[in-house]
Amino acid sequence: MSYKELMAKDAIVGIYPAPSGAIKPAAVHFSSLSHKDGPFAVAYESFHYLALPRPQDLSCTVIKSLGDKFDFLAYYSDFRIDSQEASTPSDGPIGGNVTGIGNTEHEQTRQVLESRCTQGRFQLGFAQPVWVGSNEAQECPPEGAPVGNSHDITSYSRQLTEGSPDGKPFPYNYAIGHLGHEVGHRWSAYVSAKVNGETTSLGVWPHWAPGLHARVPFPYSLPVEASTPGGGVWQDNFDGTFTQLRDGYFVPATGYSYLDLYLMGLISAAEVPDFFILNNLVRVSKDTNGHPVFRAERMKVTIQDVIAAEGPRLPDVDHSQRKFNTGIVVVVAHGQGPSHELIERANGIRQQWIEYWETTTGRRASMTTNSR
Repeated sequence: MSYKELMAKDAIVGIYPAPSGAIKPAAVHFSSLSHKDGPFAVAYESFHYLALPRPQDLSCTVIKSLGDKFDFLAYYSDFRIDSQEASTPSDGPIGGNVTGIGNTEHEQTRQVLESRCTQGRFQLGFAQPVWVGSNEAQECPPEGAPVGNSHDITSYSRQLTEGSPDGKPFPYNYAIGHLGHEVGHRWSAYVSAKVNGETTSLGVWPHWAPGLHARVPFPYSLPVEASTPGGGVWQDNFDGTFTQLRDGYFVPATGYSYLDLYLMGLISAAEVPDFFILNNLVRVSKDTNGHPVFRAERMKVTIQDVIAAEGPRLPDVDHSQRKFNTGIVVVVAHGQGPSHELIERANGIRQQWIEYWETTTGRRASMTTNSR
């Protein structure tokens, strides 16, 4: 690559000079090069994005400006940040004052609440903004996008279309799947169960174990769904093997299991059917529909086993929070205004989030996105 070709670009680059013994990388800026430099064997660009904002600063900026009125906060930006993850983990659980849901590793101390500028209303938020240009923020996969693996929204495009009443899949499925997953971490998946006197973890913090049978009673995207915080839908073949009908990945968007809904305070313990967890999973084959088949050891679990390990969920189903408010926040660089694309997509996600919540909670809870 010649000097002239390099100068046609404008970025920080790392350059490997043409070999003359040991090759040593040199980081230079294109503008510093002269006609005497080169030729170069390899040149690559290193993009420098804005520094990752602290989740404490994000929540404090919103709460100080609009008030302590949000249970959840989700951030979307029209600039990229210095993070390899196009999506984001969550910051929380923080407030809410709920017990009997296991060790969430976040204590509701005054120091934690003050660091997020809340008196206890705010419970969980995105840890960083989601870039508007990422796959997650698209209304739907681009026309003609290649079909990916079973954890790619494009692999479900046909099924999502068939499952919708008007032949059109729900928009922003990927974004809603991720938002539902992270908000689910407010309550899940932290509990253990005491079975026959021994305590067994039902997950790998903060997700349900792959072998946990966690079928969703109020599915959102497909007829059969596993819990968005993890687990799977397992068919017992009664020969020591189990067929995995669905795994717990959040694409396409999935709902909450009976156990999740109990931990959320939306159903009583009596409404949670017995379930099971599969240990020592070993994949052995596929069925005729392409579902993986595993050999495993089945352990029956009841909600009373969970209560024996964690205590009852408090507040109980008769006194739990049922009305929630999410702040859908657009984040822009200093001195800039939000792009039309950012506003349009954030609003689309906002509208679909309300519908998702109503569907996946069986209309036992409501969601608003009010800023006032």
